[in-house]
Amino acid sequence: MKDVRTKKVESLIQGILSQMILTQEIKDPRVSTFLSINLVKISNDLSQAKVYVSSFQKETTVEKAVEALNHAAGFIQGTLGKKLAMRSTPRLQFLVDDSVQKSLELNRLIDEANRS
Repeated sequence: MKDVRTKKVESLIQGILSQMILTQEIKDPRVSTFLSINLVKISNDLSQAKVYVSSFQKETTVEKAVEALNHAAGFIQGTLGKKLAMRSTPRLQFLVDDSVQKSLELNRLIDEANRS
């Protein structure tokens, strides 16, 4: 089970990254304000963080955005380092979170079954 510090760091990273995307601090045109940071999972030693990104946009658009975020990971990590009061900043890895798309598909299937 994760301790309170780890959960707090995950929450802080999620908030800062969401704010960076919303304010378009990341200048890559593939990173739109429609992206959402759903989940941040950080390792026990706080050295690495997996960041799950989703959107209501097409899956290919999200994949391109995640590619852009991974490309800008050094810049993003540097910005996080300035905003977090930590000795070292976790290395970021951005991943596509398709849970939103899966839940929409499941709802569509349930609606179809109810109509039959």
